[in-house]
Amino acid sequence: MATVVVFDYGFGNVRSMMRALANLGLDVTLTSDYHQAMAADGLVVPGVGAFAACMQGLHEVGGDRVVLERLRAGKTVLGVCVGEQIMFGLGEEHGAQTPGLGIIGGKVERLDADVVPHMGWDTVQAPEDSVLLRGVGGERFYFVHSYAAMSVAAADLHSLGLSFADEPERVTWCDYGRSRFVAAYEKGPLFATQFHPEKSARAGSRLLRNWAGTFA
Repeated sequence: MATVVVFDYGFGNVRSMMRALANLGLDVTLTSDYHQAMAADGLVVPGVGAFAACMQGLHEVGGDRVVLERLRAGKTVLGVCVGEQIMFGLGEEHGAQTPGLGIIGGKVERLDADVVPHMGWDTVQAPEDSVLLRGVGGERFYFVHSYAAMSVAAADLHSLGLSFADEPERVTWCDYGRSRFVAAYEKGPLFATQFHPEKSARAGSRLLRNWAGTFA
């Protein structure tokens, strides 16, 4: 049975994620233990709340080290919601800027819309070769967020010791208000979604199954 660790750093709706993964027949553990997180077939980095607080929480339990060392070893990582955002180079909230992990180039900023947060079901525009969105590219997914990355730039992966710079990059987009933002990201062993697959019914379950198919 394939194993998945949902990384526990104090941020994220972990119960629904663990239940969704267990329903796929995966052996799921909630922990921040370095050795368990490194040994698992898949790692999920959840996230709810402010970018800066999530980054601080991740640093305090060594989660940044876990994410980078797994990716260096070619082991899959899935970031969800703010867990996607912290993969970017910078987060900007309330006039303050906080460095992210820098695995994806770009900045996370406030949505430009008449109503914020963006809350509820929405469609996305996925590339035809998306692994995560295979079979559900036209479906709706559940979003709850006020911030997002509006663009993707090249990141200096070699400076992070990452070797998948030449892997294809697949970006899924979503439109809300006057913003077009990154709804999902795929490159090498790194996968991420701004929406919550664990709350997205059948489409979300299929997405998680697609992700599990990369290692299970």
